[in-house]
Amino acid sequence: MLNRPIIDWPTWAESAPGQYMLAWEQDQLDSLVSNMFGYYALQLGLPKLDALRENRMPCRGLALDKASAASEPYQLQGLSSSNASNVCGYDASLTREILWCNFLDLPFGSRSVDLLILPHTLEFTHDPHRLLREAERVLMPEGRLVIIGFNSLSLWGIRQWISRRSGYVFVPAVNDLIAFKRMKDWIKLLCLELDQGRFGCYRPALNTAKWLSRYAFIEAVGDRWWPIFGAIYIITAIKRMHGIRLIGPSKAKKQMLATTLKPIAATNAF
Repeated sequence: MLNRPIIDWPTWAESAPGQYMLAWEQDQLDSLVSNMFGYYALQLGLPKLDALRENRMPCRGLALDKASAASEPYQLQGLSSSNASNVCGYDASLTREILWCNFLDLPFGSRSVDLLILPHTLEFTHDPHRLLREAERVLMPEGRLVIIGFNSLSLWGIRQWISRRSGYVFVPAVNDLIAFKRMKDWIKLLCLELDQGRFGCYRPALNTAKWLSRYAFIEAVGDRWWPIFGAIYIITAIKRMHGIRLIGPSKAKKQMLATTLKPIAATNAF
């Protein structure tokens, strides 16, 4: 584990590699979540990324944790990460509801969320195993979990490992980067079924847009010849419940989340 402060996430998001990464992730998520259906969809952390903007579920929310660096900085009608706890608000510009809560103790009932997205969230918590268990708990049977992370087996991962000795880390993360294979093992231990995986961002770990653009040709080459060495991975898993047959939406599920996530059409009036 790194024993020094991580890079400020907002600063990283405005940097050339941060913009490059966020653009790729946004494009992938727009395509991925557009065909995922249900009632409740939730994104944990990373407000710079609107992971659910192309999703058509009526209740879409963004959960932020004041203890997680992935949630900073964010303000909503005078509420910030320093004074908000389990507080709901609304982001009119992004058509999503905001909830301040503890990621390690999510205020949702078991089997109540249809789609849960963790964009680098596991890398910003000191207890990723517990967060994954919480994610599995709140997922509905046949619900989908989407995890985005930095790949330790990549050019970015190598630079991150080397830079630990120099006192400057390349990517923002509280913990050491989680390898793709290890992440798959964690998912299987929770009895989730791996659905698909995707790698991207093959360009070298460079700090300027000029040099990153010079290596744009590597994207196509990497996708074809060494896909597992992309700097970013996206994993999709499904919560299978053998012996359970889903007939229709659960009324109890709707009541559990009524105080937190509201349909977008209704919230717009607020």
